[in-house]
Amino acid sequence: MRNRSLVFLAFASLAASVLDAQTTTPSFTIPQILSAPFPTDLVASPHGDAVAWVFDQAGPQNLWIARAPDWRARAITPYTADDGWEMSSPRWLADGSAVVFVRGSGRNDRGEYPNPALDAKGRSQLVMLARIDGGAPRSLAEGASPEPSPDGKIVAFTRGGVIYTVALDSGAHERRLFVGRGHDGNVRWSPDGSAIAFTSTRVDHSFIGVFNVRDSTLRYMDPSVDDDGYPVWSPDGRSVAFVRQPTLTRQPQHALRRAGQPWSILVADPATGTARVLWRAASGAGSMFRPTDSRDQIVWTGDNRIAFPWESGGWNRLYSVLASSTSAAPAALTTGEREIVSATAGIDGRSILYAANEGNRIDLLHIWSVPASGGAPTPLTSGDGIEWGPAAVQGGVALLHSGATTPARPAMLLERGTIADLAPTAIPADFPSAQLVTPQQVTFRSTDGLLLHGQLFLPFAARDGKRHPAVVFYHGGSQRQMLLGFNPMGYYHNAYGLNQYLASRGYVVLSVNYRSGIGYGLDFREALDYGPGGGAEARDAIAAAHYLRARREVDPARIGVWGGSYGGYMTALSLARDPADYKVGVDFAGVHDWNLEWSRMEDTWDEDAEMKARRLAYASSPMSDLSHWRAPVLLIQGDDDRNVDFRQTVQLTEDLRNRGVHVETLIYPDETHEWLLHSHWIQSYEATAAFLERYLR
Repeated sequence: MRNRSLVFLAFASLAASVLDAQTTTPSFTIPQILSAPFPTDLVASPHGDAVAWVFDQAGPQNLWIARAPDWRARAITPYTADDGWEMSSPRWLADGSAVVFVRGSGRNDRGEYPNPALDAKGRSQLVMLARIDGGAPRSLAEGASPEPSPDGKIVAFTRGGVIYTVALDSGAHERRLFVGRGHDGNVRWSPDGSAIAFTSTRVDHSFIGVFNVRDSTLRYMDPSVDDDGYPVWSPDGRSVAFVRQPTLTRQPQHALRRAGQPWSILVADPATGTARVLWRAASGAGSMFRPTDSRDQIVWTGDNRIAFPWESGGWNRLYSVLASSTSAAPAALTTGEREIVSATAGIDGRSILYAANEGNRIDLLHIWSVPASGGAPTPLTSGDGIEWGPAAVQGGVALLHSGATTPARPAMLLERGTIADLAPTAIPADFPSAQLVTPQQVTFRSTDGLLLHGQLFLPFAARDGKRHPAVVFYHGGSQRQMLLGFNPMGYYHNAYGLNQYLASRGYVVLSVNYRSGIGYGLDFREALDYGPGGGAEARDAIAAAHYLRARREVDPARIGVWGGSYGGYMTALSLARDPADYKVGVDFAGVHDWNLEWSRMEDTWDEDAEMKARRLAYASSPMSDLSHWRAPVLLIQGDDDRNVDFRQTVQLTEDLRNRGVHVETLIYPDETHEWLLHSHWIQSYEATAAFLERYLR
């Protein structure tokens, strides 16, 4: 009887596979779903009459602009090759005549530039200038982080932790501003261009420095043993405000950050270096600084208020305080259970534009405006879209936005909430928006009762009443959040595209926002026992599989898993800790033994504490449970990865081979953590889809 049952189950499984193959022929390809240009670094001109952004156009990256009054978008750089030259950091000159930017990626800790195209001439990182009236872009110097002076005549930039300037006159030579210790960066010009504020990082502490360009004097603002950063100038240029975080060298990187010594905001006199504490966080939730994705963490407004994020009450909200205050409580600019993603000054200089999620729409992002002095926020966008990166411009707000079936693109927010795309023809005509599904927001409980959020992609084929294979996806970070549409981050914008492709192939896809991610408050992000402190996320992996098994659309015998970086850790953890549920996995640059990342984790001379933490980190790693691992796995990584040690893939491959587990690898020489070559995205995603197909059909 048992043998007859096995034969029947095998036949049923084969029949299901045949039905899947008949009903899930993809209506689009992976190159198509990855074909739309991805915009980043949207920045307004000083007068708000133009915007610039970087377009990654399926490989070649170019600088685009749009100007008032017609806001017609066009490229001002001519690059056409998928050659791995990354573009970033666009900054307008004061008169709006040109934009400086960076072309190329930074060095690794061995001083090597990434070179995934294997260019025999090698690579570098260049500060460049492109004029809006035409002409070829011009290289100014080797370096990064350009900051044009207020008069537009020179550009400050950094190289190797040293600040330089270069005049924009043709043939000008770079000049090192000063000789000092530390690794200098985060440069900010004073409003009149007479001085530069910057952060000087010195391993276990950091200073805010001010260099007077006119008399070549250098001062540090109230130097201490703490971590000072994020300098901003007052509108009149007489003061510098910055964030001070109490020194924290005795905890590993992944230790809980729920509470600690309170952070503060200081205001300094750049002429003397003396500073006063303007405001200090209260003890408890929010006592440790939580930065946003903003260019400046502090906004000094035209009405002399300082706006800042504060995680008081367990949610990162916006507050403001008068810069002249000595004891006033800050005004709450936002309330409720929402996470501020970014904030910037409005065009009037007295309001704040910000992006955040909120309430039952917690897996979407929208834009609001609020007076810096306080008052009810005004929602500028709403609905089922995702909006982020607002920039104040004349006549409206520039932003980036996406949707469930439409990729990211730059746009103008006009009156009455109308969003007009700046480059509507940039998206290829065969981009498969009409063939994409709209994911559902779902929630379920982990095995310890923690509420988890996810996005469920139900394929059109799932309406046939039959059971289909399923795939769980885990984002990286872990402090990231997948949303109900194309993601604001390029890595996850692509991952969302692959999840849509898998849905088109008939897979039920569950994208899980597991514990230690963002978007759901302090306690969720700083989850107890997460990562190397206990691997508590394994409970979420088990719960995700159980959630899928309980759905009528899912064949419980055909569930796979994929993810990258921390999502690779989650993938490996799923295969090691829940071998009964997960049948196959694809792991992009995952962490498999936390001890290989130890240089980023612990700083102590307490040998007993060190060894105890190391043992716990190993017990929290997939490598500690390889005896349970049975599923085949595809491991993918670039060997110039600057985020996850390449040994993670090397050692897991070796150990799985020794245990007889089927393991395949796809390795990219000289490629980084996030592929610089578009062809690598296509190849790795096609390999992922084929590998899952082989074991789940």
